[in-house]
Amino acid sequence: MATMRVNGIDVHVQRLGHDSGSARPVVVLIHGLLIDSLASYYFSLAPRLAEEGLDVVMYDLRGHGKTSRPPTGYRMEDFVDDLDGLLDALVIDRPVHLVGNSFGGAVAYAMAAARPERVASVIAIEAEPPARAWARNMYEGLVGEQGGLVVQQVTQWLRENPGERNARPFRAAGRVLDETALAQEIPLSALLDEDLSAIRCPVFAIFGGASKLSAQTGMLEASLPHCRTVVLPDLGHSVLVEATAQTYALVRDWLLLGQEAHALGEAR
Repeated sequence: MATMRVNGIDVHVQRLGHDSGSARPVVVLIHGLLIDSLASYYFSLAPRLAEEGLDVVMYDLRGHGKTSRPPTGYRMEDFVDDLDGLLDALVIDRPVHLVGNSFGGAVAYAMAAARPERVASVIAIEAEPPARAWARNMYEGLVGEQGGLVVQQVTQWLRENPGERNARPFRAAGRVLDETALAQEIPLSALLDEDLSAIRCPVFAIFGGASKLSAQTGMLEASLPHCRTVVLPDLGHSVLVEATAQTYALVRDWLLLGQEAHALGEAR
């Protein structure tokens, strides 16, 4: 466990498989919003990717887990600056592969657009690029006319399960919502153009077939020059939890095999 001073906050980061004397591909895992933390990767993808010979970085987003919880600074630009600063602090000077789950996928897309020289590829799990539709969904989930759907769900769960042992993620989410401007600031983030032209790296998008986000597949493949999409039938938004083994296999194959295919395609 390590804490690094990045962009004015203390960021909790874990690194697996790192060998300072090698040039292993670096994979940065970015978790979802509110009830999530780097722990979701620690108990799913991270150890196995490190065993495959990859240099794996996990970190808690600002306001989450063991990272600082400043009262403000929760626009997408802040999350991108945090990631950019973390790569500097870790002295990672070559392009990295970003794996983002849900909100983490939006951060990965935004980073690829803002710092293209630092991103080798994006793997987005049940995520959408931070464009106009994303901002609308964030507003409905976090603000809305009656407090936002996500906020209502967290509040109701805490009210109905005050003594549950598994309530820790929901209590943490409640603290973030109570103590920060996250809910108000995220929908005000700077957005990508609708044509997604700022994203030039290869993209692999994984969706659950029962999730409304899976409707993006055609748009992504039409907008992004190097994009592959996979829809896992009958799964909802929690693909990483519902189908961990299948998600791992897809991510592993993309990282270890897919990049060779992209390189061959570009050479031709």
